[in-house]
Amino acid sequence: MGLWQDFLINDDKVIHKWAHYFPVYERHFGPWQNRSLVFWEVGVYGGGSLQMWQRYFGPNAVIVGLDINKDCMAHEGPGINVRIGDQADPVFLQSVIDEFGVPDVVLDDASHHMKPTWDMFQFLYPKVPKNGVYMVEDMHTSYWPHWGGGLNVEESFINRSKKLIDELNADHAKGEIEPTEFTRTTGSISFYDSIVVFEKGNIWWKNGFRTGAGHGSHAAKQDLADQSAG
Repeated sequence: MGLWQDFLINDDKVIHKWAHYFPVYERHFGPWQNRSLVFWEVGVYGGGSLQMWQRYFGPNAVIVGLDINKDCMAHEGPGINVRIGDQADPVFLQSVIDEFGVPDVVLDDASHHMKPTWDMFQFLYPKVPKNGVYMVEDMHTSYWPHWGGGLNVEESFINRSKKLIDELNADHAKGEIEPTEFTRTTGSISFYDSIVVFEKGNIWWKNGFRTGAGHGSHAAKQDLADQSAG
């Protein structure tokens, strides 16, 4: 059963999601199904999505929900863990890491306000292991002034993420941008309606090659020489 179908027939705890999010979930979370992983959903709400993620990822997943509302403790269950704290508090986040391990997959569905969303990303994203996924949803609030956003507000999560595109490509900027840890540990940034997804990698070696019949070997060597000279 697909995730969208699971959502539609849900008759247990409340799940509140935009319909167009589900293909994005499947695209980026699908490779993690039935694997051993630690999954964080930041923002528990009615508790139904934690149940949905447990069904989706399978029996080897450690499901962790984080919320600032103490009432969300009621949504704990077998295999589902809930911890109460502020998403922007590094001490709280570290305590959850110490208890369950670094998350392989993060879904930020919490405050949707610009500063706490960015503060958590800055603390947590570098800790996510290679091949991990960090997804931030409901970022239409990046355009809403009362959530700290706005079209030309530099501190909106969308605008900060746009700048990270340059950091991702720093190796090609002819010295105008110095490569960073983000450059070396990020495989991709994907933008969707209201969603930004970061996929971790191990990007320490970038070379272009030309292969094929004829002079392929010479061309490949020349490519390497040209890049070294550049």
